[in-house]
Parts: sequence; structure tokens; C-alpha cells
Amino acid sequence: MTLKYLHTMVRVKDLEASMAFYRLLGLEETRRTDNDKGRFTLVFMAPPGQPECPVELTWNWDGDDGLPSDSRHFGHLAYRVGDIYAVCQHLMDNGVTINRPPRDGYMAFVRSPDNVSIELLQEGEALAPAEPWASMPNTGHW
Repeated sequence: MTLKYLHTMVRVKDLEASMAFYRLLGLEETRRTDNDKGRFTLVFMAPPGQPECPVELTWNWDGDDGLPSDSRHFGHLAYRVGDIYAVCQHLMDNGVTINRPPRDGYMAFVRSPDNVSIELLQEGEALAPAEPWASMPNTGHW
């Protein structure tokens, strides 16, 4: 049996807000499908140079009122970053709450506009603990 990873799909309520969030993480749109008959849009976003690792944003034009509102059963998306402190600062500067700050210089969690948990992991060894991260409390859940 041959198995190949294709993508991770998350439903989004506001396509533009969700795309803006994933752009803040550094992802870029790699392809898009607008389906008039099914009344949905699929936008695939991936890290630069990694089109084989996309997240698929699925936006149903007529809404998702019948779907569960809490996506905690999903788990999270995870991305490795070159400087976790710089990425978290960039996200905070753009209005993103850091739910689990990188107190250890290695791991942080944020949430997308659609409540999808995103894990950020420092590439290589953990960075030395630094403020404001070292003393920053958790906010909400991740």
C-alpha cells in the first residue's frame, strides 16, 4: 500500500480573515477552487517552497450553521519557525492572542479566527528564556 500526505482541511467562517491570519504565519495561497454548483470555495495555503504541505481552507458560501462550533476534537496544525520570539511578536503586533507563550523558548500556541489551534515550534534548540515571554501567562485554551 502506498500512502501520500495531501493536506489538512479546516472550515472557515470568514475566508478573508482566515487567509490574513495564515499569511501572518507566512503561508501563501497555492491554489483556489470556486465551486458554483456546490456553493463553496477551497483555498490551499502552504509555507513558501512547500506546496506539498498545505492547509485547505474550506468556505461554504451559505454558512455552516449545522456544524459543531468547537473544533477542539481536531487537535492542531504545527509549524516549525526560525525564531519563535520574532514570530510571536509579529502575531501579537497584528492582534493575534498568544494563548500559550513560548516561555521555554521552544513552543507556543495561537488560534486562528476559526478557533483552530496552531502549534509553533522553534527550529533546532530552544532559545534562551526571554521577556516578555518568560513571565507571560497562558490566555484561554489551546
